[in-house]
Amino acid sequence: MKVRILVSLKESVLDPQGQTVRNALHTLGYQAVRDVRQGKVFEIELEGLDRAEAEKIIPEIADRVLANPIIEKFSWEILEA
Repeated sequence: MKVRILVSLKESVLDPQGQTVRNALHTLGYQAVRDVRQGKVFEIELEGLDRAEAEKIIPEIADRVLANPIIEKFSWEILEA
């Protein structure tokens, strides 16, 4: 089973890398870009689990290892069973 976990900074946390990218895009003429938030993508392959077990451990993995819950949030999706 393949899972994708997206980790990004919470809205209340300043994102200097995102701001730098936004400023660069404005300099290049992309004035329609209002905001940029940077993040991380993890693709994890699991084996030997059914969907219910995967749905239980994926948030645990993201919360305990992949994201800093103080400043980051995460979302996830199962890509293939």
